[in-house]
Amino acid sequence: MTYQILFPNHSIEKKFHQLLSKISPKNQDDIMKEIENLANGPCPYGRKPFKRLNPPVQLYQFTARYRIRIGDFRVLYDVDPARKIVWILALRKRGEGTYKR
Repeated sequence: MTYQILFPNHSIEKKFHQLLSKISPKNQDDIMKEIENLANGPCPYGRKPFKRLNPPVQLYQFTARYRIRIGDFRVLYDVDPARKIVWILALRKRGEGTYKR
């Protein structure tokens, strides 16, 4: 039941890696480990860092329905259970603009 971790397009992947490169190596490792863990359970119920977004957040032409908290950062993502894909849509620093387009 392993899911693939993918970005919907190159520009989203580029923005993700640009922000990731600006943060400390320890936080980078933590973020990447949590994202890798999504492959085994993209909706880890019972874990505090996971949250279903209500309402979902529109990002570009995509919809983020979930987020995970990793320290001061949030990874916004969506899940396609039929195709077993976790779509990584954004990496954001926690703050007022976290869930805005």
